[in-house]
Amino acid sequence: MTPIISLPIMSWDQPCSEDQQNAAMDALESGCVLLLPDLPFALLDGERQFLSAATAGAGKNVSLSPADGSVSGSSAEGADLEALSAMMERFAAGSRGLLRQLMPHYDRTIRLARTSFRPVEIAGRVSSWRKDDTRLHVDSFPSSPTGGKRILRLFTNVNPDGQNRVWRVGEPFEQVARRFMPALSAPAWGSSQILNLLGITKGPRSAYDHHMLQLHDRMKADTAYQAAASQHTCEFKPGSTWLVYTDQVSHAAMGGRCAFEQTFYLPVEGMQDPSRSPLKTLERLLGRELV
Repeated sequence: MTPIISLPIMSWDQPCSEDQQNAAMDALESGCVLLLPDLPFALLDGERQFLSAATAGAGKNVSLSPADGSVSGSSAEGADLEALSAMMERFAAGSRGLLRQLMPHYDRTIRLARTSFRPVEIAGRVSSWRKDDTRLHVDSFPSSPTGGKRILRLFTNVNPDGQNRVWRVGEPFEQVARRFMPALSAPAWGSSQILNLLGITKGPRSAYDHHMLQLHDRMKADTAYQAAASQHTCEFKPGSTWLVYTDQVSHAAMGGRCAFEQTFYLPVEGMQDPSRSPLKTLERLLGRELV
């Protein structure tokens, strides 16, 4: 099962010792959840109005684009939208600053991606099985191929009612990959170029992306696996922050509302130990290059 490793980090710009830096990278790259139990994200007085499901309108998440600072998925308008955007930008900046202190080894190659605010309750949400994040899965984005880059995500629970963010975490990545590998097929010739030309993907889908997307879908579709896989429940209290490579750690979000999430992309070569990446693991198991 996936271990939870805690570090006593209490501010977003706290200097970290070399031992803490090495411990953080080792925990993440080995497939652990890195928990910072005493690192809250402080809201300004005027921002508490956004701790409502109504902030997301008809959707479930509010998203901030790193490219142009635009906010999507919110019902807010005018001054409220500006305040919501400023809140999310402040979270993105804090997340980036934390990584500079905690994992400076990553700083040269890591890239800030989308920021999201998730005010809607997870439990009871109706969706298709493929979009149902209460099922164990590893992350792979259908329209945004990574080409092997790592997906590092940072979460903070800002629930105003004392409600924990509840996850299930499952088996190590290689164990999951070995289980589903017989059902994974190679991509059809030319499919990557066609998907890109049609605008279905935001870049060519590599063989790695193809296999990871199949793995994501096979995991979610297999109800017997969901019930029988080795797993345990994690509860993240309000005021806590946690980081995890969601392309590596089998996870499912079961309950909670009002959380921030920051996504980062890291090239495999930027890791402390690239051999522990999903890309290198799949290439080793399959016996061929995937990007």
